Amino acid sequence: MLNLFKTFFHIGLFTIGGGYAMIPLIEAKVVNEKQWISREELLDLIAVAQSCPGVFAVNIAIFIGYKLRGTWGAVMSTLGCALPSFLIILSIALFFRQFQENPWVARAFRGIRPCVVALIAQPTFKMAQAAKINRYNIWIPALGAFLIWMFGVSPIWVIAAAGLGGWLYGKFVIDAHTL
Repeated sequence: MLNLFKTFFHIGLFTIGGGYAMIPLIEAKVVNEKQWISREELLDLIAVAQSCPGVFAVNIAIFIGYKLRGTWGAVMSTLGCALPSFLIILSIALFFRQFQENPWVARAFRGIRPCVVALIAQPTFKMAQAAKINRYNIWIPALGAFLIWMFGVSPIWVIAAAGLGGWLYGKFVIDAHTL
């Protein structure tokens, strides 16, 4: 139990940028180092955690903790994952007013932004590779992102349309090739 807490506390403490930025560290610690789950299980957990309400990284921590130690494992991994962010935000909130106009602080935040984008982009490319996104089907996520960004289409409609399109493709195109 303590090992679960410490592992997820470390992940939460050393990850800046939210849940998606935690994926490389979760993979390194939980899959590669501890071997608690396989890479394929992590990809499945990512898909499930994205579709569940709540904080993405906490959802993954809950699933892994529960798999390893049941309910108390889920509690310990969740506390470990969320506690560092809580403590850091609490500390920042206590002192931010004093430093908010400081040019050094403003520059530091401007410097952190591109790093967070890179931390989020890296697992996105890994997931695209695992999902076998290639030059023939890259238009599907690109079109979805464009519709959401440019026209404000709800991601739920984009996911539903992509699911329907995938089902139709499998039903009519793939079935036609197997006959």
